[in-house]
Amino acid sequence: MSTAVAVLGILRFSPEKITGVLPHLKVLVEATRKNDGCIAYDVAEDPFDPGLIRFSELWPDQESLDRHLQAPHIEPWRVAAQKIGILEKSFTAYDITESRKI
Repeated sequence: MSTAVAVLGILRFSPEKITGVLPHLKVLVEATRKNDGCIAYDVAEDPFDPGLIRFSELWPDQESLDRHLQAPHIEPWRVAAQKIGILEKSFTAYDITESRKI
């Protein structure tokens, strides 16, 4: 049985800097969805915690995730996010051997 990889993560910025983050985030998400072979790649600001960006990602395998992390559009995103000022970062990957709709 093949193993997919789910990634859940957060980035935190000062709420007043979110408007500066969003254009860079849009470029990242669009490029990832178009080029990186993800099954799902979703990002949103938490409506109850301004400045907190939540990521949920689903990859067909670890190799796809690894390629994504080295893709050409990742470094410009990282540079922009650092320049804007990341306050917190946390991502965790999970191996998924079975899925079901609930």
